[in-house]
Amino acid sequence: MNRFLDPRTKLALLVTLPTFLMGGAGGASAGPFLVILPLIPLVLLLQARRIRQALFGVVVFFGVWGLWRLAGLYLSGGVYLLCFILYGIVMGLIPCVLMAVYAVTTTTVSAFIAALSRLHIPDLITIPLSVMFRFFPTVGEEVTAVNNAMRMRGLRMGNTGPVKMLEYRIIPVLMCCLRIGDELSASALIRGLGAGGPRTNICRIGFHLQDGILLAICAAAFGCWLLSALGVALW
Repeated sequence: MNRFLDPRTKLALLVTLPTFLMGGAGGASAGPFLVILPLIPLVLLLQARRIRQALFGVVVFFGVWGLWRLAGLYLSGGVYLLCFILYGIVMGLIPCVLMAVYAVTTTTVSAFIAALSRLHIPDLITIPLSVMFRFFPTVGEEVTAVNNAMRMRGLRMGNTGPVKMLEYRIIPVLMCCLRIGDELSASALIRGLGAGGPRTNICRIGFHLQDGILLAICAAAFGCWLLSALGVALW
């Protein structure tokens, strides 16, 4: 499992990216960070050797940007405004999704719980988050298994139709989701997450140089936001 970043740094990035890329915090004062922040998930995915996810992000990011440039040449009026809104949403959403993918795929539940414990987060929040943190990767594995089973049985769009194809995919996945939720909740309780009191954890976490750099970027972004709110011109 990749330990390049401390889980607390990942949590800071998961808060910072949506705040500035999707929430539009800081306005014009956050201009430089609107260039830096979208690059962080791509660099982290490449470092974690998640090449496919990184390439997907690059292709979608620049593909949407190219379509937007074409729309500016040939569209106008209400259609252009609608495209502008969709462009802003997608361009802000993609880096946030890639950052979430990186955080989920490179962080163990033990490291995540250790990070929340260091932050003195109560069990009321830790237990649901730890279950959810493992839920989505497990559901992804089940979806892959359902798709493989359908291919083995020769169930394809051409010989089943779109309605049956959707039925054959959705129902098994929903049943798996119900079972996975119960199993993860039971696993969390068996491990003593609901017992209360201090717990030991053999997972080692800690800050390194790369954590300091990324946390400094996050702090600088929020600092610029605060200064702009106070009326201080930065750029």
